[in-house]
Amino acid sequence: MEIKRIHDVEITVSKDDQVDLPKRVNVELDDNVSAEFDVNWEQVNQKELEEKGSIEIEGDIVHKDYPKPFIEKRADPYLYKHTDGYYYFTGSYPLYDRVVLRRAKTIEELPEAEEKVIWWKHESGIMSEHIWAPEIHYIDGKWYVHVAAGDKDDVWAIRPYVLECEAENPLEGEWVEKGQVNTEFQSFSLDATTFEHNDKRYLVWAQKVENDTISNLYIAEMENPWTIKKQVFLSNPELDWEVIGFDVNEGPAMIKNDKRLFIAFSASATDENYAVGLLHADINSDLLDPDSWTKEKEPVLVSSDQTSEYGPGHNSFSVDENGYELIIYHARPYKGFNTENPLYDHNRHARIQRLFWTNDGFPYFGEPGYQLDFTNYKAKAKITLK
Repeated sequence: MEIKRIHDVEITVSKDDQVDLPKRVNVELDDNVSAEFDVNWEQVNQKELEEKGSIEIEGDIVHKDYPKPFIEKRADPYLYKHTDGYYYFTGSYPLYDRVVLRRAKTIEELPEAEEKVIWWKHESGIMSEHIWAPEIHYIDGKWYVHVAAGDKDDVWAIRPYVLECEAENPLEGEWVEKGQVNTEFQSFSLDATTFEHNDKRYLVWAQKVENDTISNLYIAEMENPWTIKKQVFLSNPELDWEVIGFDVNEGPAMIKNDKRLFIAFSASATDENYAVGLLHADINSDLLDPDSWTKEKEPVLVSSDQTSEYGPGHNSFSVDENGYELIIYHARPYKGFNTENPLYDHNRHARIQRLFWTNDGFPYFGEPGYQLDFTNYKAKAKITLK
């Protein structure tokens, strides 16, 4: 990602007015992408301003490059900022036998934050194998975890389940099993995510077609955090980049602006071919109408030899302490995988980077592991007395 231009600031003030510089400036990045960044300005020399009538000052652009990787061996990462001021982080645990959760007041503190087990797998029966991709949500005053789990007697009989906690601190409260989500047919299904839009709550998840190996995305309105209404087809793997190794659409995550609602999703096998795609619908459209949705023809986040991040995917979205949007995803630091089955190569590390927007209102993911170096760039402001 390239820094192309930092927009200059020009302000005019009266002699007795305090100089009030903007806290953010606009920066042009790649073609059709611009974004606001915080800036730390130099001190204004009031005496010089009064003597000369006009002065120019500089400011340092503030941009966070998070550690790479952010948290090791936590695939399917999910980051949630709550109203209590804490960030909550969870992801798939390498042994696939538990749900873990950590929290911190800042994102930077999360890698070293204490991680707690909030739920263990069953010894047998349902929810006893392949505990995958937990997401934590706060709905109507209670905490919920959506998580996929298999059965010891059939480890691939993976289904979506929901846990509930009424405690203020979900790391310390008791988690109660609310049961399996009532999908309309029984098959391999996972990666459920939930969101609210226009006073309705929705669930989006991945599920294999009955008696087939193809994993589609489905959407449904919810009666409550563990019960859906009518199940509606949303997307199937159909493009060349979605069917490498396996025909897969999975790992949905929602983000929206004032014009469109977007669902990012992951596709293909979980090696370096894994990639993120994008669906979008008009913000006021019927989300349960498949015709409301359009799929971008090309993936929006793919493996990078330049940054050595491979198979980026199963992302979530959050915001940083300043309200800037973030994408959280996993990727391996090498091509291929070190085990017979890529699901048991646990070096899919959690990673975080800022998400940008194109000038026509689409999320811009950039390159996985990109870095923006503002060392040789300054914001500039011209201050003139009336």
